[in-house]
Amino acid sequence: MNPKTLLDLIHVSIPFPMLKEQHLDMVIEFGVNPEISFYADALDTYSYDDFKAVADRLRETGRSVTFHATYLDLSPGSPDRLIRGATRRRFEQVLALAPLFHPRTVVSHPGFETRRHGHIRDEWLGNAVETYAWFGSRLQDEGTRLMLENVFEDGPDDIRELLARLDGLAGWCFDIGHQAAFSKTDMAGWMNGLGRFLGQMHLHDNRGEGDDHLAPGKGSIDFPALFDRLKDRKDDPPVVTIEPHNEPDVWDSVGYLAGIWPW
Repeated sequence: MNPKTLLDLIHVSIPFPMLKEQHLDMVIEFGVNPEISFYADALDTYSYDDFKAVADRLRETGRSVTFHATYLDLSPGSPDRLIRGATRRRFEQVLALAPLFHPRTVVSHPGFETRRHGHIRDEWLGNAVETYAWFGSRLQDEGTRLMLENVFEDGPDDIRELLARLDGLAGWCFDIGHQAAFSKTDMAGWMNGLGRFLGQMHLHDNRGEGDDHLAPGKGSIDFPALFDRLKDRKDDPPVVTIEPHNEPDVWDSVGYLAGIWPW
């Protein structure tokens, strides 16, 4: 596939301050579809007019947008109601931006970790279902869909139970870099366990030792094997976001994926 054609089909992760202050013109010039990350500082610092100005330019130039909701130190399933309240408040700030940007999806980290939450698993999942049922329903009203991303989970079981109990209000965002770096379960195990929920993928590479966010092809992840599993799916292709941490890796990612793109 021509890399320029592929660039129109995928999204590229970028924090909102970087998009607004440095790269908005380039995003528009090269036809990049941004997945905008909203960290707490950006949500608290920028005004409604700041967000609207960026959203207007993206809409006027036909860019497709996805969101990555803030996640650091948040916990949708926390047994502490104050922590759940702070989590919900941050989600409300992201929700307020949906009518401006009309994102296709909003990605969120559930943040369940067996070592931290295993002894309160049932309580944690119950609280998370309540938080995400509210968030997913509100996003659905805005014409977008919630996606829950794997990070430190050992395997697919906890996210699978959460998604099953949400009953269609959310899908799964498969972050293959996190799976390779942190999980005890291989890619096939994740796909077998959660493939029916798959709605989005975050693609970046590493060597299995840390969350390096390299361009695909620069680490040890078997991306052709992943795409081989996906090319014959009867469902619509998932939303695909690349997550490089520097500009050269954006173009390296696009060039590599163009050579193995299955759709």
